[in-house]
Amino acid sequence: MRPVNIAGSGSEHHGPLPVLVLAAIGVVFGDIGTSPLYALKECFSPEHGIPFTTSAIFGIISMIFWALLLVVTIKYVIFVLRADNSGEGGVLSLMALALRSARDDRRRYFVLLMLGALGACMLLGESVITPAISVLSAVEGLEVIHPDMKHFVIPITLIIIVMLFMVQRYGTAAVGRYFGPIMLVWFSTLAVMGMHHIWLNPTILQAISPLYAIAFISEHTLQAYIVMGSVVLVVTGVEALYLDMGHFGRKPVRLAWLLVALPALLINYFGQGAMLLSDATAISNPFFLMLPQWALWPMIGLATVATVIASQAVISGAFSLANQAILLGFLPRMEILHTSETERGQIYMPTVNWVVLILVIFTVVEFRESGNLAAAYGISVTTTMLITTTLLAVVMAKEWHIKPVLVTLLIISFFIIDFSFWTANLIKIKDGGWYPLMLGAACFLMLTTWHKGRKLLRERIVSDSIRLPDFIAALLAHPPHRVEGTAVFLTAHIDFVPVALLHNLKHNRVLHERVIFLKLSIWDVPYVRDEDRLTINDMGGNIYIVRAVHGFKETPDINSVLALIEKQQGLQLPLEDTSFFLARDTIVPSKLPGMAIWRERLFAWMMQNAAKPSDFFRIPANRVVELGTKIEI
Repeated sequence: MRPVNIAGSGSEHHGPLPVLVLAAIGVVFGDIGTSPLYALKECFSPEHGIPFTTSAIFGIISMIFWALLLVVTIKYVIFVLRADNSGEGGVLSLMALALRSARDDRRRYFVLLMLGALGACMLLGESVITPAISVLSAVEGLEVIHPDMKHFVIPITLIIIVMLFMVQRYGTAAVGRYFGPIMLVWFSTLAVMGMHHIWLNPTILQAISPLYAIAFISEHTLQAYIVMGSVVLVVTGVEALYLDMGHFGRKPVRLAWLLVALPALLINYFGQGAMLLSDATAISNPFFLMLPQWALWPMIGLATVATVIASQAVISGAFSLANQAILLGFLPRMEILHTSETERGQIYMPTVNWVVLILVIFTVVEFRESGNLAAAYGISVTTTMLITTTLLAVVMAKEWHIKPVLVTLLIISFFIIDFSFWTANLIKIKDGGWYPLMLGAACFLMLTTWHKGRKLLRERIVSDSIRLPDFIAALLAHPPHRVEGTAVFLTAHIDFVPVALLHNLKHNRVLHERVIFLKLSIWDVPYVRDEDRLTINDMGGNIYIVRAVHGFKETPDINSVLALIEKQQGLQLPLEDTSFFLARDTIVPSKLPGMAIWRERLFAWMMQNAAKPSDFFRIPANRVVELGTKIEI
């Protein structure tokens, strides 16, 4: 990855600001916006041992207020959103920014790379837990209507989730335009519900003072520490602010949070607290018990739609994150389908979709209640928050060149908060926290095995390769028979002769009249302009070495690359007269230094099941010539 900063189309945001703000409300804040369904209820879980007193209610509401203010508003909205990579956000974008400062330090580079990979794994784990806990918490409103309806919660939840994943192949373009208005209605409803109960018991507003949180922590230190693992649920989805910044821009996301989402959430949480001051029995489900009986059915419907929107956002985020991981060399190639002709970021990945669906179904069946999932959710969120803080520290110091004293003060403040939330959730490992750790560990193993395996594969190929410029010079000095047409040799190593060329010369003893050695590279920016995409080296004799670069949010397209070569070099490259030569590597695990034999077998399995380069790069199947080779690692 080359350290550049090329502004691409991904950083441009068209449309009036109010429209972008409304769209951001629909996509960015679905996850954090549905937290009132379960967050306060979980804070007062009997397992925490918190005495249900007036001071406890004030203390926890105060903790929620300051969590939203310090973590979301100050850390993410003010600071983290500044760390954009040509307009794009997310933990992998932040990692790419941090890596620029570590090019000359291999150890630091490796550590930052692994942190970014772990952060991506935890975010992918969140994509599994969010649909489960969100939809479950909405459908659990049926139990408020009648306790006997509890038997229908799991089946209805599973039906909704299966339907949600079944429609992913059609994309969100058709219904996405309604997300903003629906979520605006949702946030408005949250505010109205909260205002009613605050009006009835306005003393709850005193909880704005941090003194109540401090007093609660002082009086119930152990219980307060444990309950922090539940308070963090009010900030779940905070990474979505950063990950989805590229779709809307920094300003619309900030305005949507400050003007709509934050006020509505605070009013609702304070309203729930006010109701609990008057009716302690409402703690069984404080969100739905805020409503009169006649409003329960409509609210269950609206909550279900809101949780589906929240789930849709994280599923789309999983596709985007997996695509970035593939292009950054952490995952094998997979089939990627574009679901919109106008929006380049809207993609569908069948493999990711079905794997996540199976895991979500398992999650619902295994945990059965939203309360049981709370511990699992907290571990996933807080681990990502810690990684974001660490990477942000590097960017602030090395990229923004902020004074070390200021960086230290800010990062220590953020780290203390994040570490407190994280360790509070570690206590719950046996109660469900093991689940995201297991998901994250499995994902991290896959990512690091693929990354390490590709590195070993490159080293083995390079060690036995011939330098390409020298080979071309010798080839032109004693040329074989030239045949009509164009041969494109895709290569991962632009300085060395592709194995496919050697096989072709050995078996066919011919060379096409036009030969292009093409390397497709990924840079650490999200998008690259077409005018900056190609580097062409004319070696003479109608032989060209071409390097085509893409951003980590783009999908390389061989047809577009050929069109650019034609335009820049003045060549005629009709597809029906062009053959693409690819090497199909077969990995043979061995006892050579590198990885454990079981990881080499895992890498070989991943290589075998990866999408074919011809499919991934959209090369017509009838124009591909694959030549296989076995390589020991």
